[in-house]
Amino acid sequence: MNAATFFDGEEWRDGTIEMIDGRMLLRAGSPASDLRLSDLPRLDGVIVGGFTDHHVHLQLVDHALLHDSTLGRVIDLGGNPAAVAALTEGAARFVSVAFAGAFLTPVGGYPSDRDWAPAGSFREIADTAAATAAVAEMADAGASCIKVANNSTAGPVFSDFLFRAIVEAAASRGLPVVAHAEGEGGAQRAARLGAARLAHAPFTERLDDAEVTAQAASISWISTLAVHEGDTHATAVDNVRRFHAAGGIVLYGTDMGNGPMPVGLNPAELAALRDAGLDGIDLLRALAPQNPLDPAALLLRLPGTDADPTLARPLTSADLKA
Repeated sequence: MNAATFFDGEEWRDGTIEMIDGRMLLRAGSPASDLRLSDLPRLDGVIVGGFTDHHVHLQLVDHALLHDSTLGRVIDLGGNPAAVAALTEGAARFVSVAFAGAFLTPVGGYPSDRDWAPAGSFREIADTAAATAAVAEMADAGASCIKVANNSTAGPVFSDFLFRAIVEAAASRGLPVVAHAEGEGGAQRAARLGAARLAHAPFTERLDDAEVTAQAASISWISTLAVHEGDTHATAVDNVRRFHAAGGIVLYGTDMGNGPMPVGLNPAELAALRDAGLDGIDLLRALAPQNPLDPAALLLRLPGTDADPTLARPLTSADLKA
């Protein structure tokens, strides 16, 4: 048994770590004995749970590569629900997987005309009956959220009435709506119509400070900064910097599968988040590590509380001191 410092998702805490029946077991607080933490050998570095990527597309990557990553959880935001559910069963050996199922989009809307969109990865919605049926289909398939396309640069977008109908149908099944907001005014519109999360930090335009403050109070952003270049990248980073400063919730996400990028933790995304002012414990919160007290969580070891998350590696029995 070793004393250890670990991150519980909000702050650093002390506890004990030991190998029991071939599994690492972390417990909070002092050992259940007369021993004190100060009496135990201390694990060098700190422990966190496996990191979360809040925006991936498992059908577009070799998900088996996640086995060697420090991701403990991924959220698929747009794919064939049956195919992703099947991938979930296989990937579950490596990571915890949640998914939105298919994009819900207007007839002819994004990404219905994209070559990269796998068969069954979108549903074209013409009316409230179709919206209710599509939400029910995704919920029954096991979705943890609903993905809505609001991309005015690539085709039609939902009317306010139909967007709200999807939000209401999702809420009736206990599911939040994650919106792909692209095009002038798209981010503001998605927030106004009830989306709980933006799949991408706003990148089409620079939001003014009042808009950023309003968003910080009502909606969270998934970063996906590293998929952009040039002025678009600068706009997204600037928006995130002010959103974070206003108290908004920023979540690490990469849009994994959107072009060549690591199947695992993405150093370029972490660097962009640092440029936007997230570092230290703020960066760890954006990475939303798994609860390390959960016996099923992937446990990672970091060299220190201010260390770069890219230096994290799986914790093994060899790390424990006799």
